[in-house]
Amino acid sequence: MTKIKLCGLTRESDIAYANVLAPEYVGFIFAKNSRRYIPPEKAEILRKKLNASIIPVGVFVDEAPELIADLVNRNIIGIVQLHGNEDEVYMQTLRRLTDAKVIKAFCIRSKADILAANASTADYVLLDSGGGSGELFDHSLIRGINRNYFLAGGLNPQNVRAAIEKLHPFAVDASSSLETDGLKDKNKMTAFVRAVRERMD
Repeated sequence: MTKIKLCGLTRESDIAYANVLAPEYVGFIFAKNSRRYIPPEKAEILRKKLNASIIPVGVFVDEAPELIADLVNRNIIGIVQLHGNEDEVYMQTLRRLTDAKVIKAFCIRSKADILAANASTADYVLLDSGGGSGELFDHSLIRGINRNYFLAGGLNPQNVRAAIEKLHPFAVDASSSLETDGLKDKNKMTAFVRAVRERMD
């Protein structure tokens, strides 16, 4: 059963939508250069309104491991997602501070990127087109993956079902395709979740 992650939630209304749709994961973005950035204080408020069955994922870019561990220890996030240049040494440091599961994102442009994803010690990898571009990457490259992965990059209500049927990812992840004028759109979120789950019926 393919799991769902709705990423880049920023408002209490986004949380309300998610609570109704019940994805397995939601994402809070802590990268300050993202237009979906939220400070830890706001994330804590949103977390308290999130259904306990939904796991909040913190998305970071080259953040200090101590800050990440603090957010985990305060139960603001349950899983860590790394989108920067974090290497194996960085992940070892992070694991000494917290036992939270780690998702490492990889921008997929060649077979070498798939090999790097296969070799990562992260609990999961996320395969993306990179930079929150909302564009699909060459899915034929995924044939070389040999582990559970989150599929991201350009997924929307119209194409996610075909991607699942072809690639069988552990989870699918969407953000920009769920928005209208830069804000999460309840109808688009609903259509995305429905497209994934109808396929599983």
